[in-house]
Amino acid sequence: MMLKKFYKFIILPYTIFLLYLMFFGMGRFQYNENVIRIEPLFSTLSYIENTIRWWDIIRVVLGNVVMFIPFGFLGWVFPQVKDLKNTVIAFVSAIVIVEALQYFSRLGIFEVDDIILNTFGVYLGWQICRFIELRFKSLVV
Repeated sequence: MMLKKFYKFIILPYTIFLLYLMFFGMGRFQYNENVIRIEPLFSTLSYIENTIRWWDIIRVVLGNVVMFIPFGFLGWVFPQVKDLKNTVIAFVSAIVIVEALQYFSRLGIFEVDDIILNTFGVYLGWQICRFIELRFKSLVV
């Protein structure tokens, strides 16, 4: 199996799906006012403290990490983001724009925690990508 070719085929639809979730999915609605949360970790910790169902905590917190792991493989499509520094700079730039669009459209909240968790997901993805490239070279054609 050629992982790079599969990845190149699937990353655009995946990105569109993720953007749909970020703006319209999971019961989203348009807020009456623009909301911004810039204190790192406080909104996530508050969410965990005030949420009764563990499934909701896992879905939101872990989802903010796991859903962004595929973007750690972007070096397979764009060689200029092959190294970690460029990957993180490119991703943070993009996710800040997406968070700003959520803020200005009021179809979400600009949250620093989302940027941190999403970027951690990209970092994990980048690490997984490097592991796969080193360990399973024949699969990464």
